[in-house]
Amino acid sequence: MDASLEKMVDPTLAEMGKNLNEAMKMLEDNQRKAEEENEKKYARKDIPGPLQGSGQDMVSILQLVQNLMHGEEEEETSQAYRLQNVGEQGHMALLGHSLAAYISVLDRERLRKLTTRILSDTTLWLCRLFRYENGSAYYHEDDREGLLKICRLVIHTRYEDYTVEGFNVLYTKQPIIYISSAARTGLGQALCNQLGLPLSCMCRVPCNTMFGSQHQMDVALLDRLIKDDLESGKLPLLLVANAGTPGAGHTDKLGRLKELCEQYNMWLHVEGVNLATLALGYVSSSVLAATKCDSVTLTLGSWLGLPAVPAVTLYRHEDPSLSLAAGLTSSQPVEKLRALPLWLSLQYLGHDGIVERIKHASQLSQRLLENLKNLDFIKTSVEDELSSPVVVFKFFREYSNRDQTSQAAQASTIQHPIISNDRHIYDTFNQWLGEQLAQLVPASGVDVVELEDEGTCVRFSPLMTSAVLGTEIQDVDQLVDCLKMKIPVLTSTLQLREEFEQEVRRTVGLLYIEDLSWPGLGVVRYNYHSDGKDDDKQEKELEKINTEILKKLNELESDLTFSLGPEFGGQKNCVYIGMVTEDLDVSELVETIAATGKEIEENTRLLENMTEVVRKGIQEAQLQLQKANEERLLEEGLLRQIPVVGSVLNWFSPFQASPKGRTFNLTAGSLESTESTYVSKAQGTGTTPPPTPTSSLAKQRLPGQKIFKRSLRSSDAFSETSSVSHCDDLEKMDQRPPVPSPGHEQGPLETAKTEEQKEGAQATQTDTEDIRSDKPPHDCTKVEEQESQR
Repeated sequence: MDASLEKMVDPTLAEMGKNLNEAMKMLEDNQRKAEEENEKKYARKDIPGPLQGSGQDMVSILQLVQNLMHGEEEEETSQAYRLQNVGEQGHMALLGHSLAAYISVLDRERLRKLTTRILSDTTLWLCRLFRYENGSAYYHEDDREGLLKICRLVIHTRYEDYTVEGFNVLYTKQPIIYISSAARTGLGQALCNQLGLPLSCMCRVPCNTMFGSQHQMDVALLDRLIKDDLESGKLPLLLVANAGTPGAGHTDKLGRLKELCEQYNMWLHVEGVNLATLALGYVSSSVLAATKCDSVTLTLGSWLGLPAVPAVTLYRHEDPSLSLAAGLTSSQPVEKLRALPLWLSLQYLGHDGIVERIKHASQLSQRLLENLKNLDFIKTSVEDELSSPVVVFKFFREYSNRDQTSQAAQASTIQHPIISNDRHIYDTFNQWLGEQLAQLVPASGVDVVELEDEGTCVRFSPLMTSAVLGTEIQDVDQLVDCLKMKIPVLTSTLQLREEFEQEVRRTVGLLYIEDLSWPGLGVVRYNYHSDGKDDDKQEKELEKINTEILKKLNELESDLTFSLGPEFGGQKNCVYIGMVTEDLDVSELVETIAATGKEIEENTRLLENMTEVVRKGIQEAQLQLQKANEERLLEEGLLRQIPVVGSVLNWFSPFQASPKGRTFNLTAGSLESTESTYVSKAQGTGTTPPPTPTSSLAKQRLPGQKIFKRSLRSSDAFSETSSVSHCDDLEKMDQRPPVPSPGHEQGPLETAKTEEQKEGAQATQTDTEDIRSDKPPHDCTKVEEQESQR
């Protein structure tokens, strides 16, 4: 490519292309280096500074751009941020922006000829490519700007005096713009704000409720709305239809809508992702009707993976003066250079390349749709199973006949809460499913979408993402494999949620927290009531206990995930349990949580009581020692307290006093004298503390079986034969000699308690020895030294 650039006649164009290649290569090389090593950090890169007087070279400036593009993501996350793979066609689009700046400096006549050729070629290619005959084109950066200009064109057309009188003509006959309720969010409000119209000029048309797709505009209702507006003295102006709704990708009945617009002299504008299929050999009749509409908006950048190319609005209108007044055409040649990046990219791809990219995206959606038909508990929402560019699916577990009867009986009593709860639960699970699939297969481009009737769904729209992400067939197959792995987890969690709730409600000390927005087994809180404590103190103790429960549960070797819940909007002081599998032993899980919480609560109370007992014992010991010192002073006499006389008297007649002290028994919680210690010259052991009661959770497990897992023999069925054989195996394991074996392991909680008992006994004995042996003799020795000094 460098050799071909050198052969160009204009050296400026050759240098421009060369500089662009060097700049892109430098940015891509810097990106690869950032992904390989993340050690070099650039200080003060985000802090604005003064403009350097000497200037900088292109390498330094591009290095600064590279740091600003990737530095923040590398610091916050472990995975480096990856740019879109623009490819050669992307380089052509980027080159178009540089060429537009260079071409704008040409003389006026050359600029006019060049821009006219670029605009004519691009418009002709797009009209032929998307079967839109005799159309004009308007190129715009914002995809809503084309519709805005069309609205102004229609206002100028229907209101002849609008150019002279302005909004005064709109006051007598209010214009009405009709949009579908399935249109993009905020589209109507944006149009009214830009046009200076009140929101009453925007009419939202509901979708079908009885017949047809629930994402298509209700044509019969639209007809009634138009008639009502005409009777009210209003002017139906324009209708915005969808060829691929933003959510589900469904197409309105464009043929009937076009007939309705011709009947009431309205303008029909169409937008949507399904318009891309007009370039294919086979086009559905619903989408093909868009070629007869008054205007369409095409977003070629996302369809073809072209960065920084404008959107295009194709329209048909006979009066060029009104188009100029509406802003659809411009007399300034520089405005026509917007089409230059698209002109270069279309020539680089060619007709076959453009069709191949759109065809590849359609094949990806068909591949996924065929695989989803064979999966249980997956419900799809597509318009046409033969050719649907957008695939929307969700996890949904259908009930059997008996379950449906019970559900109907419950729904008859409390219909709205059950429907609402089920809807919220499925929305939460599908939100989790979409996030997991997007994380596991990022090249698929799946995302989560909220639909009015279906709720939360997972959407696969390769026309919008495949060209950018480079999605291939193997990515779709990997997506299906990941979906097969997640479905059993979703079904098991959904089945065990009710059992978990019942177990928690039956367990004393546990409180079940209903959080429909949590994708998992459920939420539980260890709770107790203490009448002698205020609410703030009790809340802090609950937070401490539940945090400690979460810590101990995470230390166990299990396949479950325990957390404090979402960062925002979750309940406080709770343990959130994530997704589970079908072999989960719910009763053991709940019993473990309850036993762990009770153990932590007892240890907390024991520590509080011990602290209080030790404090009172120290105070009592101080009083007794003070009284003993007073008694010793009376025994020694007054003369021994005089400094000089006392020393001489002690030298002639030493006073022998037995050292007295106090020892504190932690087990009994009482003070004792140290006389027996000095007589026997040995430290007493005291009474043996009672053993801490262990939990009954430690049960025999099969080799390799983790905690909270049911036995593999009884996971599928609970027959008498399997139960007897399982009991026989346990009896045989009990009769084995008491040697360590993999079949009989001590439970984690029991092991932890045994170790805590040993440590507690050692700590108790050590503390007792310190109080008995060290403290009292030290006090007595100190008193004797003071007497000798006197």
